[in-house]
Amino acid sequence: MNTSALIRPAWTPATIALMVIGFMVFWPLGFAMLAYIIWGDRLDGFKRDVNRATDGIFAGCRRGSDKAARWGHGSARTGNVAFDDWREKELERLNEERRKLDEMLTQFDEYARELRRAKDQDEFDRFMANRNKATAPTKTDPSTGTTASKRGKGSNLLDD
Repeated sequence: MNTSALIRPAWTPATIALMVIGFMVFWPLGFAMLAYIIWGDRLDGFKRDVNRATDGIFAGCRRGSDKAARWGHGSARTGNVAFDDWREKELERLNEERRKLDEMLTQFDEYARELRRAKDQDEFDRFMANRNKATAPTKTDPSTGTTASKRGKGSNLLDD
């Protein structure tokens, strides 16, 4: 670490002044300066680790794009005409199979959706039938002592 720099991760008059000014202007700036003073000497290792990790990620992306170009997702050819023709035919066949599978998946999703709708409709109809039975007002006939329903056809909007 360069020890002659004016602002370095140490308790120097410049860093203390910047920390105090940071707290007066906007308190997160003061905390940021305090963190830099305390843990700033670890920044070089942190930057090195981050750079190594991102280099590994982007190197993987480059390898992936190279593989895609090799396997027909790009314009790269191997130079062997027979192999390239066979590869193109196989890729077309696989794409056709993928399309068929996608169509079958769509059909199955529609079938399952229709089954769920039919089941929901059946449950709703059963609920409404039970609800209508339970909420039907009754009237007791004084001469016979039996109860009879007062509702007639069309008295409930849901019955129409």
